Amino acid sequence: MGEQSPDGGRKTAKATGEAAPPGKSTPAKKALARRAGAASEQASAMQAAAVKKAASAKKAASAKKAASAKKAASAKKAAPVKKTPSAKKAAPVKKAPAAKKVTVAPKKATARVKGAAPARTVVHPPSGESPTALVRRARRINRELAEVYPYAHPELDFANPFQLVVATVLSAQTTDLRVNQTTPALFAKYPTPEDLAAANPEEVEEILRPCGFFRAKTKSVIGLSKALVEDFGGEVPGRLEDLVKLPGVGRKTAFVVLGNAFGRPGITVDTHFQRLVRRWQWTAETDPDKIEAAIGALFPKSDWTDLSHHVIWHGRRICHARKPACGACPIAPLCPAYGEGETDPEKAKKLLKYEKGGFPGQRLNPPQAYLDAGGTPAAPLGAG
Repeated sequence: MGEQSPDGGRKTAKATGEAAPPGKSTPAKKALARRAGAASEQASAMQAAAVKKAASAKKAASAKKAASAKKAASAKKAAPVKKTPSAKKAAPVKKAPAAKKVTVAPKKATARVKGAAPARTVVHPPSGESPTALVRRARRINRELAEVYPYAHPELDFANPFQLVVATVLSAQTTDLRVNQTTPALFAKYPTPEDLAAANPEEVEEILRPCGFFRAKTKSVIGLSKALVEDFGGEVPGRLEDLVKLPGVGRKTAFVVLGNAFGRPGITVDTHFQRLVRRWQWTAETDPDKIEAAIGALFPKSDWTDLSHHVIWHGRRICHARKPACGACPIAPLCPAYGEGETDPEKAKKLLKYEKGGFPGQRLNPPQAYLDAGGTPAAPLGAG
């Protein structure tokens, strides 16, 4: 107990100035301790809260990552799997047929060389050539033919445009030789359009009988003669649009007349011309007008008339329809169809016709250049 003051109050240690005995805590010290304890508890609580918050954040991140992975796995599982081409069963591969061996022409014409070596078996030149290559090949063929047939000319006998147009109409479905053997009698009796226009059809038919289709041809030549007299003053017109108006005259006949009687270039698309330009793969057209346009695009206009002569002559003498003489062909190295005919040189020579085979030509009165080159004129009708 504390000592009491005289006034009856209890004196404290502070008041008395005496120190508190060791081992005993004063009120101030207790308050300080309480404050320190409270601060320590508060710090511990805050530290625990921070740790708890960090753990929660980490847990949330882990959960989010796991959810994303689960979602991705589910999406991958749900997506349809596309089969790759390799997964499909390989289709059976068809075995390509063996390349067909075809004969190709020797470098030089075997007709000119005796004892030529047999033709080799190699692949033909490709048919799908470029337009430029086609033009070059076509023009080279024409140059080669010009050297072989420098004397090429129309193989119908005529002395003037009227005789040429009549002879050309008569040449349908027969040979030029047969026409040349028939027209001398016709023109001797009917020398002008006026004479033939006034002729008795029965008499004309009798003259034209050797040409075949004589009734239809009689009607045509009398009809065109009347048209010349009535519409053109008895003169053969020199224009394509006028010529094709004449009975029996088409574009082929008109170009024969224009090119050979008037010197105006034209392409004559007869059966020989059609056959050869397709065989040489200059064009695949079958219509004469389309063939004319296609071939005309390959050559300058100045070459058209002579080109027609070269091709027609070659078709009649060497490149025949049924059995071409490939082994005697001067343009064999340039021909995609080489091998369709006889390739043996000696056998091919026997297939040649007219002057190439030693036979007479088709004209009774051929040009002098043809005679100088060794050509032989044909015999008149009924001779020998």
